[in-house]
Amino acid sequence: MTAVSRAFEQASARNRAALVGYVPAGFPSVAGAIAAAQAMASGGADIIEIGLPYSDPLIDGPVIQEAVHRALTAGTHVRDVLATVTAVAATGVPVLVMTYWNPVDQYGVAAFARDLAAAGGSGMITPDLTPEEAGPWLEAAAVHSLDPVFLVAPSSTDERIARIAKVCGGFVYAASLMGITGARGKLSDAAAGLVARVRAHTALPVAVGLGVSTPAQAAQVAGFADGVIVGSAFVQRLLSAADEQSGIIAVRDLAAELAQGAGQDR
Repeated sequence: MTAVSRAFEQASARNRAALVGYVPAGFPSVAGAIAAAQAMASGGADIIEIGLPYSDPLIDGPVIQEAVHRALTAGTHVRDVLATVTAVAATGVPVLVMTYWNPVDQYGVAAFARDLAAAGGSGMITPDLTPEEAGPWLEAAAVHSLDPVFLVAPSSTDERIARIAKVCGGFVYAASLMGITGARGKLSDAAAGLVARVRAHTALPVAVGLGVSTPAQAAQVAGFADGVIVGSAFVQRLLSAADEQSGIIAVRDLAAELAQGAGQDR
């Protein structure tokens, strides 16, 4: 059982969904991203995603795009991502890197897997990598005991869901809607049905992301999924803060509120 699997199992034993929080490395600074991720963990996040800043974030909305732009402008490098993973993993919370495929391909797939594992990382979420093209990553992940997490969407056929679920490790990432990341006033009606379809093909936990931003929405997702993934809402707290420290406090408080929500409606 991997660290990610244990996090879901432990959350389930406490009759709650696991809370997965996201922050891009290098925003609001390298040290600030580390502190924000650590604050998420202290607030109640069960798993942390560290985003690898990339110039063409295909599925990210304006909030995360702005944060990633600032991180890249400040010169954030892959080494900063790995250093962030190391610092956050020291809290005891499993850490996944969320990244588009090009930076990993440029770094070298085997080398990235090796260095991610050495940094204390638990796996990687790859939103634009298909199972058909994932052979080198799956092999490297297996060598270093890393969880490969892939996404399914409401448009995914049952055949496609089965194929994706078969190569996932840790959990399956269910995108609640077709579109980009960002907080929304109402969750997609397709999310619950998608989770049910995924569960027909795998015993892995299923976590729902895209659009979740409030404790009430976390509670809603907890009613039908194993995990709640929140990104833009955390990043917005950092963007809106008067200074870095107040943003970190706001992130911690939101994590506590969302973690409480994830324990409702179970």
